Amino acid sequence: MTSILLGSAEEARVLKENAAKAEKVFFAATKRAIDIILSIGLAALLLLLFPFISIAIKIESPGPIFFKQKRVGKSGKHFMLWKFRSTHRTAVDESVGWGAEGESIYTRVGKFLRKSYLDELPQIKNVLKGEMSLIGPRPERPEFVEILKKDVPFYELRLLVRPGLTGWAQINMENRAFAHEAKDKLRYDLYYIKHRSLWMELKIILKTLAILSRRTGR
Repeated sequence: MTSILLGSAEEARVLKENAAKAEKVFFAATKRAIDIILSIGLAALLLLLFPFISIAIKIESPGPIFFKQKRVGKSGKHFMLWKFRSTHRTAVDESVGWGAEGESIYTRVGKFLRKSYLDELPQIKNVLKGEMSLIGPRPERPEFVEILKKDVPFYELRLLVRPGLTGWAQINMENRAFAHEAKDKLRYDLYYIKHRSLWMELKIILKTLAILSRRTGR
């Protein structure tokens, strides 16, 4: 009788593990499908706006239309993040930290692009390639990640999921990126990783749209 009960308990445990695994697989597959579908829609918007944005960037400031920068993605893999260039600069001074450069580096067009988050639209390419998701922790520069892994306990747990254009931390901290706020940002990121679900993804999307409608960007 005992062996039968033990066998039943083990069977129940295996069934629960399989159900949890299947749920995770379903969530991951659904999330990826949503990423692709919504990104195709955003790509249409990008194609529509691209001529106007590119001309405005070029008229105000010489240099490339796009700004590319190395970032850290899921499992610590590096990738090149794409943005519309919003600054006078064409390259990043790697010795400069969070928020140290000030607002003077941004062009007038760039400030509008950042305020409306239009500068982020080229990251659709990163999403379609699977380097990013629409929702997830913001990807940081490799040199910042190395510092934060030493200074902030469990920071590397952010790398368990794909980084995102928007996310729980971004909508609660208005996408700020200051070194002294890294711990607070991590709390939001870990909360998202622990509680992520399709319902939470929907909440983040709706809150992001509300922020965009008020233009309370950076």
